Amino acid sequence: MTLWLAFALMTAAAIFAVLWPLGRRTANAGGSDIAVYRDQLDEIARDRATGLIGEAEAEAAKVEVSRRLIAAADVAEADKTVAGASPLWRRRATALAGLVLLPIGATAIYLTLGSPQLPGQPLAERRAAAVQPQDRSIQELIGRVEAHLEQNPNDARGYEVIAPVYLRLGRFDDAVNARRKLLALSGETASRQADLGEALSAASNGVITVEAKTAFERALVLDANDLKAKFFVGVAAEQDGDKPKAAAIWTGMLKDAPADAPWAPMVRESLARLGVVSTPPIAGTAGPSAADVAAANTMSEQDRADMIRGMVARLADKLKEDGSDLEGWQRLLRAYMVMGDRDKATAAAGDARKALASDPEKLRQIGELIKSMGLEG
Repeated sequence: MTLWLAFALMTAAAIFAVLWPLGRRTANAGGSDIAVYRDQLDEIARDRATGLIGEAEAEAAKVEVSRRLIAAADVAEADKTVAGASPLWRRRATALAGLVLLPIGATAIYLTLGSPQLPGQPLAERRAAAVQPQDRSIQELIGRVEAHLEQNPNDARGYEVIAPVYLRLGRFDDAVNARRKLLALSGETASRQADLGEALSAASNGVITVEAKTAFERALVLDANDLKAKFFVGVAAEQDGDKPKAAAIWTGMLKDAPADAPWAPMVRESLARLGVVSTPPIAGTAGPSAADVAAANTMSEQDRADMIRGMVARLADKLKEDGSDLEGWQRLLRAYMVMGDRDKATAAAGDARKALASDPEKLRQIGELIKSMGLEG
């Protein structure tokens, strides 16, 4: 009812806007101006007679006012012509057409394009409809899987599908329960134990609890090379205050890591948090051993800096012997920049371009790195 009342008021306002100009009398602006100008001529004559203005000023004023009087007379004559061309019956016909056609036209357009039969929607329903399609599809997927698991509580595949989704959405307790169900139904593997430990850690705000640490250690018993378990065992060592052990674990992970390993940056960030500078190993060479890293953490800042410079110098010497190693040049440039030795980085950039000139792809990659470091000169 309120909606139709609003429509009625809007229609009335539109009709009023159309009829108002048609109902007004045309003001004879020209006639009013003529009377004003005649009064001005009379006033000029009185002023001249009383000596308030001179003869020359009076004549000049009379000429100007007379010019305006003639223009006003022309306007008045034109208004009469227009008024005669628009008789009263035409204005009334136009007003009547507006009065009838406006409501009919507005109603017809609304019935054609609008939805008068559509019921009102509460605010909660409109907000639900505004949910992003992607979010809605994820919620629908979760709802279907949960409904399926209620009817099939022994479906291990269902828990395997929904557990990582719970983890990504921050439903950590649900993720822990799903991981435990999967272990109970399908048996333990290194990856399942590591996934359980990860969920337990997330549920504890990143703290490696005793239960989570047990899961990670059990995963390493089943597979000593499980990367997730290794990383989190390192986190547990760091949280326990055993930084040399954490550094040794993470450095060992990087030692055999592929150059493009997606998890390697996270491990390097963890090492940097411990104050250990880490760079990817050169192909064909070994990185620092776990013992080396543990020893580095007990050194003074000066001794550690000297050790790092020695490693960088050995890398530079190796590249002089074999300049085709793109990864080696990338490591060397980054190392110089981290050490704050921009001059050596610039010189190494020139040497790298020369050494890789015969390989267009390697030359392109090293060129992009040089440009990103601002070493082009």
